[in-house]
Amino acid sequence: MSSNWNHHAYNDSATSGDNELRLIPLWSIILAVLLFAGAQYLFHMPSPQGGPNAHHRPHEMLPFRIIMGYTWGALFASYALLLGYVSRDVKRRGMSPSLWMLVCLVLPGGVGAVVYFLLRQPILQHCPHCSTEMNASFNFCPQCQFQVAPVCGSCHRGVKVTDAFCVQCGHVLAEDNAPARLRVYGD
Repeated sequence: MSSNWNHHAYNDSATSGDNELRLIPLWSIILAVLLFAGAQYLFHMPSPQGGPNAHHRPHEMLPFRIIMGYTWGALFASYALLLGYVSRDVKRRGMSPSLWMLVCLVLPGGVGAVVYFLLRQPILQHCPHCSTEMNASFNFCPQCQFQVAPVCGSCHRGVKVTDAFCVQCGHVLAEDNAPARLRVYGD
């Protein structure tokens, strides 16, 4: 249907990506750093005397330990950051935070996070007229019938604000009596 023309439609993609990264809470960032450091310690700590690796010198298998430390550290840190993102994103979409955190923690290997990203609800926006929460893809407010997105005057399907003709029925959008804020730029 129509794009979210009135909700960050003209933001730079880098700016919207930065806004998404700001959702990650501080506890998640601290946990990610600790998990990464813990993985480094785990793969680089000296083995105790008499242990299975006691006959190795510290420089032996160093490339393997470095690669494994960084790989597992990055994996654990990424998972902690993902959990932090989900914990904040789920709230702004009006979904149950405890349910989705449980799903993300219980399903192994990040499968819970993949399920979340496949099933998450769209971001809600507020009607500029009555402040009712509504789906960002709605063209009209379900409470006050305020037009929040441009629609074709003939078939009433959503159109882009830059369209001169309806892509569904070919109607000339300039002939519609749309509010000034929803008129096409071709005037």
